[in-house]
Amino acid sequence: MSAEWLSFSGLVLMFALGLRHGLDPDHIACIDGLTWRALDRSDRHGHAPWIGTLFALGHGLLVTAIAAGVSQLPHDVHVPEALVAVFDWIPTALLVLVGTMNLRLLRRRDGAFAPAGWKLKLVPQRLRLHASPWAVVLTGVLFATVFDTATQAAAWGYVASHRGGGLSAALAAGLVFTAGMMITDTLDGRLICSIDRRSDGQAAARRYRRVLGWLIVGISYAVAAYNIGKALLPAIELGENAFSLSGLALVLVMLVVWAWSVGRA
Repeated sequence: MSAEWLSFSGLVLMFALGLRHGLDPDHIACIDGLTWRALDRSDRHGHAPWIGTLFALGHGLLVTAIAAGVSQLPHDVHVPEALVAVFDWIPTALLVLVGTMNLRLLRRRDGAFAPAGWKLKLVPQRLRLHASPWAVVLTGVLFATVFDTATQAAAWGYVASHRGGGLSAALAAGLVFTAGMMITDTLDGRLICSIDRRSDGQAAARRYRRVLGWLIVGISYAVAAYNIGKALLPAIELGENAFSLSGLALVLVMLVVWAWSVGRA
């Protein structure tokens, strides 16, 4: 596995996985809330534009640590097939849950909307209301302890240990994954800050949040549909190159939206 993971194509794949993970609906909802909270405080011109970066840093470092730790486990550790099947379907079920939560909020008659995610409810309220840089990093760390992300990181470490990559492959995969995630999460946070600087900031924020809500619904249902589709028809599963290109395309869309927003500010 070291030859695969440490090759250029292997690292590009992990980078694309990070880019896509940064667009996880729960990430978007959490960064939205934390960034607006930081902008409402007296230190609004300090670390607010870097909320997404700090969140992704804490999240990615724990993912890397989990992968590295699992890569050092003995090779005779085997996971039951039934347990693997359950963990394969949990992320899909959670995506449907997040998509449905936000769809219901978007359809409220009063028009008020704020992105919602189930993982944020697991973060202690005291931490959610704190907008300091270390609190944001710690929130990202806590997000990585939730079983869908933690098991994904553990799977990378497990594969690395069983295919000869070991610690170096697990570290390389985790760090490249973190770099990709930091790009999309940083763009998300900085986009919110650029909207806040507009003369019609409050109205623009309401419009942006609704667009963001529909984006979360679309991503949630689309990824869930893809996961169900590839389970029923394995032939439709994207190859490594196609998956990498799709991740890069998502980031390109984010860059275009960010540039347009900054131009309007």
